[in-house]
Parts: sequence; structure tokens; C-alpha cells
Amino acid sequence: MATSWIALSGHTPLGLWGWGAAAGIAWLAYWARALSPSGAWAAWVVGGVLLGWGGWAWGVVLLAFFVSSSALSRWAQARRHAGIEKFAKGSRRDAGQVLANGGWPTLVVIARALGWLDPAQAWLLGTAALAAANADTWATEIGVFHPRPRWLLVGRPVAPGTSGGMSSWGTLAAVLGAAWIAAWAVALAPMGAAWPLGLAVGTGGIVGAGVDSLLGATLQGMYYCPTCRKETEQHPIHRTCGTATQWRRGWRWMTNDVVNALAIASAMLWAWGMGHFLWSGSIANAALAALGGPCSRSTSPGPPRTQAGRLAGTPRGGSSHGEPRFRLRRLADR
Repeated sequence: MATSWIALSGHTPLGLWGWGAAAGIAWLAYWARALSPSGAWAAWVVGGVLLGWGGWAWGVVLLAFFVSSSALSRWAQARRHAGIEKFAKGSRRDAGQVLANGGWPTLVVIARALGWLDPAQAWLLGTAALAAANADTWATEIGVFHPRPRWLLVGRPVAPGTSGGMSSWGTLAAVLGAAWIAAWAVALAPMGAAWPLGLAVGTGGIVGAGVDSLLGATLQGMYYCPTCRKETEQHPIHRTCGTATQWRRGWRWMTNDVVNALAIASAMLWAWGMGHFLWSGSIANAALAALGGPCSRSTSPGPPRTQAGRLAGTPRGGSSHGEPRFRLRRLADR
């Protein structure tokens, strides 16, 4: 069975081999000018933890995010759209960007290695984090080309590239970006019940992108260039003209990297709650009740395993009374 093979190999830590592979990938990304020097060092740490302590499946999902997002950023920069000059940073990712996007999955894998999370729980949280990072990047790089974006809070038209602006193009890109990572998460999952995993990860990525836009419209620090007479995320210098930028709104410490990290955290919380709801069997019980099927409760000892039991991971012939409702299958259970 494919899932069993992935459970045995894809989520087995690679140790020093993983750290070596991460070093090679980080060097290639630096050579391709996708990473700055600080970004390459940070990418080595993130990749080393995910490959060395998580397994090659973690590395595949990380690459699915990094390669697609970097390619889109490079594509957008090559077209030199006017809205891109508002962004805080360019297409070469520095350490702050790498850690803002990859820091949460790194902490999740460390928590798994320490025994604080089982492999299934860690996979749910880590892939949801990468889905949010990917959804936000795709939405940003595609949405900037929409001619008439609107501000999230009041719906008035804003200039392309404005933080907190939304458009149909950007929204569609966010959905596709989250679905891209969710598909990889399902394909390489260490547990069963693949459709709840895909739904939790995919919707988590979309929620994270939405929270990113909300924070950008309200709390993110924004600045003004008196020479270009434009609002920008760049501070203290506007790269386009070299003029010192002036604070206009938001919290100064709420940089784009902080916004990304908080948005990704919200995606993980959403995915965790969605996973709790789906794996508890609530949806399955409701569907069975509507169809007049067997009820999840039974007074007979050793009830047959229903669809709800399969989603919850309850052993065949057993009962889930007294057990935690959110039980993603562990590798050891397979």
C-alpha cells in the first residue's frame, strides 16, 4: 500500500544526510539568486530540520512551496509592474522571509522529534503552515497585476500592490496556492482519512492568506515616500529613489515578516480546529443520521466500526468512550 511505504520512508528522519541535502539545496538557491546570503543560511537550518528530523516527505512539500513561489516572484519582478515597488523586499528571500515562512514548520518538526506531537498531528500543522505561506505568495505575485483591486475593509479602489488590497485574481491565486500544497500533503500523508486532511490544510491556507490581508490593511506599518508620493512597505529607504520614507499608519514593529508569521500561525490554528472537527466524526455522524444509517452510539458491547470510527481512528470492534475525540492516526498504528 502506498501510504504504508510513505509512512515507513517519507517520514523517517534522514539525520546528517538530510542536513547535507539541505546545504546543497540552499547553495543552489543562492546561486540561482533566489536567496540572499542570510536567506541561504536560514534555508539550510529550516531544510536541515525538516529533512534531518522530519524526513524526505517534509522536504518535498517545502520544495513545492519554495520553487513555485520563487518562480512566481521572479516572473513578477521581470515584468516590473509599478505595484511591486511597494513591497518591502524583492524576489531574493532573506533570513527574515525564510524564517517567517518556514519557522513554524521547523518548530513543528522539532516538537515531533521531542515527542510533543505525533507524526500525523505534526504533518497537519506543518503542511497547513506551508499552505498559508504559498497561498499568500501566489496571491501577492498574481494579484498585483489586477488593474482595479479594492481595499479589504471598505471596498474602495486602491492602487495595485497596496497592502490590504484584494482582487479576484489574487483570491483565485490564493485558493490555487493552498490547494497545491494540500495536494502534496494528502499524497505524502502518514495517516489515513486523506480528504479531511486535504480540506483542513487547504482551508487553513486560504484563511492564512485572508488574515495576512486583514493585518496588512489594519496593523502593518506603512510608510510614505515624499519623492515618489507613494505609500510603501519599505523603510527606512525607498529603494526606487533612495529617499527616506516617513511613517504613515500601523505599528512600526508590524513588518511584513511579522504579518506573515502571524498569518501562518492563524492557518495552523484553523487547521487544528478543522482537524478536530473532521476527525471527531461529526460530519460522518451527521451524514449517517440523515441517511437513516447506523448511529454512532450503541448499547451493545463491541459495536461495529462505522465510517465515523474510521475517521476518528477508533480500532475495529472497539469503543471511543473516554478517549480523546481528536485522534489522528499515528505511524505506529498502521
